[in-house]
Amino acid sequence: MGTFSVSKRRARNLSVYVVADLNCKEVREYMPEISVVMGVYNTRDIHSLDKAVNSVLNQTFGDFEFIICDDCSGKDYITDFLRDMSERDKRIKIIKNEKNMGLAASLNRCIEASDGNGKYIFRQDDDDFSVPDRFALQYDFLENNPGISIVGSNIALHGENGKWGSRKFPEKPKKEDFLFGVPFMHGAVAFRKDDLIKSGCYLTGKETRRTEDYELLMRMYSLGYTGCNLQDELYAFREDTEAYKRRKYKYRIDEAIIRYRGFKMLKISLKGAPYIIKPLIVGVIPYNLLNFMKDIYYGRREKTRKEPTYK
Repeated sequence: MGTFSVSKRRARNLSVYVVADLNCKEVREYMPEISVVMGVYNTRDIHSLDKAVNSVLNQTFGDFEFIICDDCSGKDYITDFLRDMSERDKRIKIIKNEKNMGLAASLNRCIEASDGNGKYIFRQDDDDFSVPDRFALQYDFLENNPGISIVGSNIALHGENGKWGSRKFPEKPKKEDFLFGVPFMHGAVAFRKDDLIKSGCYLTGKETRRTEDYELLMRMYSLGYTGCNLQDELYAFREDTEAYKRRKYKYRIDEAIIRYRGFKMLKISLKGAPYIIKPLIVGVIPYNLLNFMKDIYYGRREKTRKEPTYK
């Protein structure tokens, strides 16, 4: 991987922490090095949430705490599920917002609640899933590359009918890679905790309702922190028809604002001028045409036709 170092040791098997009757005191005494953070809000598909949570619990690297923030979902089935999972595996800590605060604020609460001796913050979204050795590989990478603050990976794209494509990210993202979009998959990244905290964690507010990762990563790069993407597919991202339809145009306006501010922080405003309006243009492209463009870009037509076109 170029000048980067990746340990050949694939994982540390700490399956002792999966034992259902292990108590919190014993876990705390171990002081986990990794804190996994997830926000949950009114998940429509409890099966996807179950798969996401278990993809974390079944990692080959078991030295972690798993902090889940229920963003005032108001759904009994979500509350019951999270309570049941936390009772079965004491690595899970549940916190709950008294009112809906958004993903950025929820993740900040998770970070604040994380073990003070932890070294890394790992992300996981509630409707995606990680492959079993994701944590092991990213942990080893960070341990062996102290100058890197962020590590992500390539991803598999999946929808109602399973995997339909893949998405590659640049191995060593540069500032200019933020022009076209976020050169990391948010749910697949791991941060050095100290560097994340020094950067100010997630910015909360109207403009970051759907762009909290974009803003944070550009800010970290503007402060001199850098990242890398492992070129394995270590994460499966849910990208389907309904996900596209949920992207309201007001969020695209917010993204344009974040792009303007971020490009200015990165000192690439001159190059970035045409890219600031990209989300506004994409937002008016008809579903069928955009789907066709994605087919070509991600090579979906050559791989499978199971995923339905946007209607």
